[in-house]
Amino acid sequence: MSERFAQAFRDEGLTGLEGFHPVEVVRVRRKRRGLVAFHIPRYFVATVCFGRAAVDVSRSFITYGDPPTCEECRSEGINAIHGFSLEEGTWQGEDVFNPRGLFGIWTVSERFERFVARHGFTNMRLTPSEEYVWDPLGRGPATPPKPVSA
Repeated sequence: MSERFAQAFRDEGLTGLEGFHPVEVVRVRRKRRGLVAFHIPRYFVATVCFGRAAVDVSRSFITYGDPPTCEECRSEGINAIHGFSLEEGTWQGEDVFNPRGLFGIWTVSERFERFVARHGFTNMRLTPSEEYVWDPLGRGPATPPKPVSA
């Protein structure tokens, strides 16, 4: 990430990214020929935290090979995702996190979304969780979740 992003993230007190270690830019390919000197900006790498928020299996459109049996990871054999919800009461307010049940799918808060818009950051695509689709085999949407009775 850029130095500007890293500094703004820290200044605004957002949470969920850890580390912010500088990276060394080893090579830059230029678009134009010539010997014009240019400045290479500083970049950083951070780790996205694992949050306590958990995918709500009953309210999400997720197709599983086998139903999840592990309450902690909740991610056995995911074949497709056509929107997901988080289980109420499990999110602890992180702004960027990996939820339980969706390893590798970075999830962000509305506060983070406003932060990105306010600063004009680019090179990221924010998709509402109910519109998120991952379906590598083209199997189509899962059977609608059963209504939760009160």
